Amino acid sequence: MARPLPKRVQDAARAQFDVTVREITTPLTGDEMRMALSEFDGVVPTLGDMFTAEVFADVPKPRCQVLANFGVGYNHIDVAAAKAAGIAVSNTPGAVTDATADTAMCLMLMSARRAGEGERLLRAGQWEGWHPTQLLGMHLGGRTVGIVGMGRIGQAIARRCSHGFGMRVAYHSRSPKELDFEAERKGSLLELAASVDVLVIAVPGGAETHHLINAEVLSAMQPHAHLVNIARGNVVEESALIAALQAGQIAGAGLDVYEFEPEVPKALIAMENVALLPHLGTAALEVREDMGMMSVDNLKAFFAGTPLPNAV
Repeated sequence: MARPLPKRVQDAARAQFDVTVREITTPLTGDEMRMALSEFDGVVPTLGDMFTAEVFADVPKPRCQVLANFGVGYNHIDVAAAKAAGIAVSNTPGAVTDATADTAMCLMLMSARRAGEGERLLRAGQWEGWHPTQLLGMHLGGRTVGIVGMGRIGQAIARRCSHGFGMRVAYHSRSPKELDFEAERKGSLLELAASVDVLVIAVPGGAETHHLINAEVLSAMQPHAHLVNIARGNVVEESALIAALQAGQIAGAGLDVYEFEPEVPKALIAMENVALLPHLGTAALEVREDMGMMSVDNLKAFFAGTPLPNAV
């Protein structure tokens, strides 16, 4: 296990396997990844453990047979290179859906209603009491939310917006979706960006979505609109977002992920109209336990010779 996981998960793994847990929380180094491939039958990597083609190439005869990724996103693993090396890859979809959607709603409210700005004002001892024009933000009810990527998480966000907040839903995805709520599919990302009050990013990470949200998309957004990203940091071109916020092209942003995390640009930290969270998307004990148990179930299935429940 590349990181310490909740006790319930570690106990479940130890009931089946001889388990080594790496007791620090930083990503695996290159040498550690090569050692993991050489010395273990299975590995539970997670976000930041960059299993690139070069890493696999350096271990031509790996002992490792399966990477049971802890997390739904697996853009840190070169899956083609893993499979070419004879290593199966799995992930943990489903377990993260509701928690990540909740985090999106949290950021939407924080950004639109200026909650972070208000808390900083109060904690700094600068709040002088209520008055009618203080910290006026944008009411979400009746507004239009645009979802970029209408997969499990995108749909969970859209349901919360539609049923919980009375928002209109628009979306852009590669193909139309059969949905159990009313939503309008836009023909292009630019059309979506131009038509919504809040643009929420819910696409997978990877080469296909790298800098999907760039200066062109941001310039298409309305000046009162907010951007929310709970996907992967590099889906948004961070320098273009900073420029758009500084120029007043958009009203604000709510971010849980960053292009070069854990580094967060000082320019983002300095801006009052940006709500920033430290990648809290799935940070609830029961959710992390469910993710870990899915990883263990994938390991159990692999070594039992049965199909992976969540093969990538």
